Amino acid sequence: MIAEAANPLLDPWRFQAHPEIWLLIVFLIGAYTYAVKVIGPQAGVPKDQILSRKNLMAFIGGIGLVWFSTDWPMHDISEEYLYSVHMFQHMVLAYFVPPLVLLAIPEWLFRAVIGEGKAYRFVKRLSKPIVAGLLFNVVVMITHIPGLVNRSAESSPLHYAMHILVVSTALCMWSPICSPAKEFHIGYAGKTIYLFLMSVVPTVPAAWLTFAEDSVYKHYDIPIRVWGLSTETDQQLAGAVMKTGGSLFLWAIVIFIFFKRLAKGFYKDQSYVPEEEAPLTFSEVEKAFSQSKPPQE
Repeated sequence: MIAEAANPLLDPWRFQAHPEIWLLIVFLIGAYTYAVKVIGPQAGVPKDQILSRKNLMAFIGGIGLVWFSTDWPMHDISEEYLYSVHMFQHMVLAYFVPPLVLLAIPEWLFRAVIGEGKAYRFVKRLSKPIVAGLLFNVVVMITHIPGLVNRSAESSPLHYAMHILVVSTALCMWSPICSPAKEFHIGYAGKTIYLFLMSVVPTVPAAWLTFAEDSVYKHYDIPIRVWGLSTETDQQLAGAVMKTGGSLFLWAIVIFIFFKRLAKGFYKDQSYVPEEEAPLTFSEVEKAFSQSKPPQE
């Protein structure tokens, strides 16, 4: 007990408060509530278009994952003890939180914040598949450099800065798939190819971690081993999380898009499905009457 009191690192599961995370969560909830309760009605957005059920559920899911991945105990275990937990944290922040954030934002709110000027053009440029994919994967590679990882694990500001960088570039990466602005989206075929490519690049650092014989990150090479995982096992598990976690999720989306498109094409081709005819406009009716000849007596 005396040793644990002298060195708190001996107890990996000790509670550590993170008021900065709590303030962030409260701020995000407050800002989102203010936007849909005040800004939306004042902007003249129809009540039924201010917030959909999909927007709300995505927001709740996104906020829950942000809290789960950045607060105690995950933040502390990932920062002080296990690189595999650190990797899982980054997978959540890169592959699960960003699409939920984009799905949580109503289109009117996105356009109200971005506008139609330089900010809109800048965001649209960053959302181009080649630019977004390149930015995201460069950040993925950089954030696994041993020296940077070791320093970030010892510096909370640097660790949070890396989180912000990962989430920001991941938002760009996901924009061609589920941005609130539909003009940022790419087609079905483009989405499947794009997501498949996004799942391939992270396999490079994943393989490096999996097959490395020595300890890559010295910060995590410590005597205290959570869950009895050795340094090598922890490192290999991190590689497996990176390889299978993000890749399987992206492949699942690819399969979903493929079958959704296949089903849509199937039903469209069925003869027993009636095609909806567009209603005639007043000008079309008036034109038809003007071209018709009066009956001859």
